[in-house]
Amino acid sequence: MAILPKGVKHIPGYLDREAQRALVEAIRAVVSQAPLFQPVMPRTGKPFSVKMTNCGSLGWVADQAGYRYQPSHPITGALWPAIPDSLMRLWHEVADYDAEPEACLVNFYADTARMGLHQDRDEADLAAPVVSVSLGDDCLFRIGQTTKGGKTASIRLASGDVVILGGEGRLVYHGVDRIYPATSTLLKNGGRINLTLRRVSRPR
Repeated sequence: MAILPKGVKHIPGYLDREAQRALVEAIRAVVSQAPLFQPVMPRTGKPFSVKMTNCGSLGWVADQAGYRYQPSHPITGALWPAIPDSLMRLWHEVADYDAEPEACLVNFYADTARMGLHQDRDEADLAAPVVSVSLGDDCLFRIGQTTKGGKTASIRLASGDVVILGGEGRLVYHGVDRIYPATSTLLKNGGRINLTLRRVSRPR
């Protein structure tokens, strides 16, 4: 079993199958209002291998101008839809943080998609954890240290699993090395959805 850095918590099977199905329906409603888009890397313009969208008062975007949070969809210009109630409840159950999340990033991974090691550090409030939910096919999730090039550990995440990056582990490098196709029947056409709840601004 992988030894995770301090502040990083993995809760296998936190959501049962019924809760997973309900959450997928809630995310479909989000996507109907805020369609998935293809972010690109700053400077190079290289497309990410994942597609994404957001819900909440703020949403994370990536384009050639950089990484940032903004209140509206970069393609449609519409405000992001609200974070589903079930995700707000989840935050209050596991985040151990008084203020509510302002953003939920929705990443869709097709079979060949991956995400390189990175830190989530575009938020002003780094005291708040990042709460991550996996839906659909399994993935190999890699977790490093708070500095580049440190020792890494890998865990396999399944549908319904929750990961929390908080405290000393809030700024660990992390990424997705691979998707394991056809390991879940939750999503009709396969693939993996990852939801990450974030608090962006410092509470007043």
